[in-house]
Amino acid sequence: MNRNLRKIILLVLIGLGGCLGVPEGVLPIDGFEINRYLGTWYEIARLDHPFERGLEKVSANYSLMDNGGIKVVNRGYDPKKGKWNEAVGKAYFVDEPDVGKLKVSFFGPFYGSYNIIELDKKDYQYALVCGPDRSYLWILARDVNIADEIIQRLATKANSLGFDTDQLIFVEH
Repeated sequence: MNRNLRKIILLVLIGLGGCLGVPEGVLPIDGFEINRYLGTWYEIARLDHPFERGLEKVSANYSLMDNGGIKVVNRGYDPKKGKWNEAVGKAYFVDEPDVGKLKVSFFGPFYGSYNIIELDKKDYQYALVCGPDRSYLWILARDVNIADEIIQRLATKANSLGFDTDQLIFVEH
């Protein structure tokens, strides 16, 4: 194998490993119970990314797969095209199953971080989720209507962790 090819492979592997991280100073929750997290969650707010740009009525549905993984179905309505977009993926725990740190893939062998950094542990009604860095952030809830106080509390926590919450996009439902 020539030296340039080895460098490329090394850079790709380093890049892929970085996609499974947690932003510095941010910790996934513990005491997580996957069976209580399963079902449908509605996206209340997010930081902008091309894969969701312009989408409304965004939701994610989580269900168990036979192999112990989690099936992920993300849906969103594109009002400009007048159609629904759907992506089906899979997720697996990175650490112990009681830690809210998962890896999720919608594109073959490529995984990204799904870190639950705040969760209503009593009723599992809202969650704050981030990716491998501070450019990925979502506020999720079991219902499209969530109390403003909860949104404000989650946004304040995210802001205190270094996320640019001034850039949050609030999803139309």
